[in-house]
Parts: sequence; structure tokens; C-alpha cells
Amino acid sequence: MQLSLRLTAIAEMVTEGNRLVDVGCDHGYLPVYLLLNKKIPEAIAMDVRKGPLSRAQEHIAQFGLEGYIHTRLSDGLEALTAGEGDTLVIAGMGGPLMERILTDGAAVRDSFRELILQPQSDIPHFRRFIRSEGYEIVAEEMVEEDGKFYPLMKAVKAKDAPLLHDIGESQLPHDTVDSLPQPYTTEEEWFGPILLRQLHPILKRYLERELRIREDILVKLKAAPGEAAWKRLTEVEEERQLIKAALKKYESI
Repeated sequence: MQLSLRLTAIAEMVTEGNRLVDVGCDHGYLPVYLLLNKKIPEAIAMDVRKGPLSRAQEHIAQFGLEGYIHTRLSDGLEALTAGEGDTLVIAGMGGPLMERILTDGAAVRDSFRELILQPQSDIPHFRRFIRSEGYEIVAEEMVEEDGKFYPLMKAVKAKDAPLLHDIGESQLPHDTVDSLPQPYTTEEEWFGPILLRQLHPILKRYLERELRIREDILVKLKAAPGEAAWKRLTEVEEERQLIKAALKKYESI
């Protein structure tokens, strides 16, 4: 079976041999794919809605994987107990919802070896949140699919971050890992510390698009009357300068 580019990128982040827990599993494509490719031994697929969970069950049965992928109706991590999984995947949700799930289920969350996360909004705040909870982002990816951009991140407990090269992320330079505990800059919070260090080509396309959007907004705001428009103009100009500063890094390649 084939996955979307977004789910393929998530699958590639999962450490081989880990037990997977997929929150918001939708059709169950991710755990089915990982089982079929013998990357994981078992999985738990969870969703808060009965409809998507039913579709996941049908998909799991289609491939005869009922003995390896268990499904649960669950609001976040509510139906899970600590120690049932090694890799936690939460993807395709807004940042605030993901933050609530990770906060409400903190005791269970902290039993995982790694978190693979793909927030779809409030991403700078979400990166700050992950750090405030004692985690470090140790791998990032960005994909573009059907005109949309998807940033992904893998996070481990901060104390485990220096051991990253021992758990299958040898593609990252060791100096990148060693530098992660330093405070993020505003650019890193907005666009991803590792994506920026890698000068990721998809990130560049994302930045170019965001710059065009900000410039179009500025033209409209300059013609709009009122204090609110002026305040928003100031905010957008600050965002524009932040994007330009990030794009400037690509001038060296």
C-alpha cells in the first residue's frame, strides 16, 4: 500500500522495533503500513470519533492485522495506560488541541521513548510548549502536498537528546544534537531549528510563499483606515522581516 507524502514522512520518523500508538488514527493507514513493512511489532490506533475508528477497523481487517493493531475509542490518551507504547504519533490536528492532549495525558505521555508530532496551527507556540514540558526536538521534516505545507517533528525527553545518534538518527550531525538545549531564537520557534540548520528545500518554498502572502496583506493594510489596521500592519511587517531573515540563510547555497 502507498501512503500520502505526509504520512510517509511520519512513518520514516518512527524508530524500527517500537510499539506504536497513533492518536487520531483516522483510517488507520499509518499502523497498517508500518506493520506490513515489518517496521513495528504492534500498534494501538485510537480516535475520539466512532466513524473514523470503524473505518480503521475495516482497513486493519482487510490486511488481516487484527492481532497486531488494536483499536480504542479515546479522547486523546484517555484510554491508554503508561508503558503500552514506545512511539506516540499525534498528527493532523491544531496545535492547541495537541497541547491539550499532551497536557491531560502527561503521565502516559512521559512513558514513551519518542513523540512524533505534526501540528497544523500555532506552531511557534507549540514548539515552546514542547520544550516547557521537558522535551527536545531532535528531528524535523517538512513536506508539501496538494498545495499545503506540513512541518513534522520528533521529540524526546531532554535528558535523552544527547543519545540520539544511538537510536537511529545518525543522519543528523552530532553538533546539531549537542546544540539543541540552547534557547530557540524567534526564527527557530517559527520555522524549526533543524529545518533552518539543514536549509531544508521545502522550508524555503514555504518561506517564499509566506513572504508573498505578507506582502499582499501589507498592500491592503496600508490602504485601510483606523488604528486596528495600523496595529495589524505593524505585526505583519514584523513577520515579513522574520521571514526575510530566514530566507537570507539560503543565500549561501
